[in-house]
Amino acid sequence: MAEKDLEKGNLEEEVKETEAVETEETTAEELAAEESAEETADGKKEKKGFFSKKKDPRDTQIEELTDRLKRNMAEFDNFRKRTEKEKSAMYEIGAKDVISKILPVVDNFERGLAAIPADMKGTPVEEGMEKIYKQLMKTLEDMGVKPIEAVGNEFDPNFHNAVMHIDDENLGENVVAAELQKGYTYRDSVIRHSMVQVAN
Repeated sequence: MAEKDLEKGNLEEEVKETEAVETEETTAEELAAEESAEETADGKKEKKGFFSKKKDPRDTQIEELTDRLKRNMAEFDNFRKRTEKEKSAMYEIGAKDVISKILPVVDNFERGLAAIPADMKGTPVEEGMEKIYKQLMKTLEDMGVKPIEAVGNEFDPNFHNAVMHIDDENLGENVVAAELQKGYTYRDSVIRHSMVQVAN
């Protein structure tokens, strides 16, 4: 009977030890599972943090559209400036063309006034021609057309066209002695060179 009780007591102790070991193993497994869960959570957090640093595609698109808009505005501004320059240049070319066609009329007015006989000076015809000529010259002057000074000045190939040469002791070297056809400038650019006679 005593041996049976002893064996029964030994069995109970072995069962308790086995349960204790299983409990410890269970606790270790739970701890490992918790640690892995924490690591997984940390990994997710790290991944979340990593993805949060990535740029939003909408922000990228906004930047691209803003850059494109700025480029288009700069191109339009350049186009506008270029168009204004072209318009100005076209106006200059057109004005020069019209003025160059009017200049022969001015020459004929001057020749007509110079050819009026002395007995017709002061007549209504002469006065009328003089008034028309002055009005024409005033209109050209208002447009920026000016006659080139020639006689008595030093010959300048930028403004004068020498067609004759004379020797004159009374005049200095390379001086314009006579003007055969008057030259004109329009806004500091030559429309027609003065046709001149150069001395010495």
